[in-house]
Amino acid sequence: MADGGRRGGGAGGDLAGVLERNIENLLARRREEGRRQRRSDRVAEAIGHFAGSMTFVYLHVLLFGGWVLANVGVLALPRFDPDFVKLATFASVEAIFIATFVLVMQNRMARDADRRADLDLQVSLLAEHEVTRLIRLVAAIAERMGIEESRSAEVAELERDVDPERVLDRIEKAEQDGPGSQA
Repeated sequence: MADGGRRGGGAGGDLAGVLERNIENLLARRREEGRRQRRSDRVAEAIGHFAGSMTFVYLHVLLFGGWVLANVGVLALPRFDPDFVKLATFASVEAIFIATFVLVMQNRMARDADRRADLDLQVSLLAEHEVTRLIRLVAAIAERMGIEESRSAEVAELERDVDPERVLDRIEKAEQDGPGSQA
């Protein structure tokens, strides 16, 4: 193929170029959001990522294992916590902080997910509007050419724009009515 084996090559039809641009824009946006992030959020995220790593697990196995072995007398070290009260206190305080860091990360992830969902909704609504417009154009062409299918009820239904508010209202009503109910 003259376009290097790609389909749809040519001016404006290079899908690989469009994808590459979108990827670059996405990465640039993520970098910018990272730069705008508060230092405290970056620290909490770094701690949360570390706490969720196998390095963290291995470190704790060594630390707590050594602590237990030293205090039961297996290791030739002085017993500094024979009743393990200090270990329990340390573990409890650590758990409080780790839980807080995880919650901070989850809150950020939830905000990011909400933003992505909003963007997905806007793109979907735009695509639906464009497809509906294309259906109207194709139906008009088919009508002019005398194609019988252009007069079908299904085509007429597809030509109507979807009202997102009505869809949401219908979903809410179905959820309130419970499973198996019809509007």
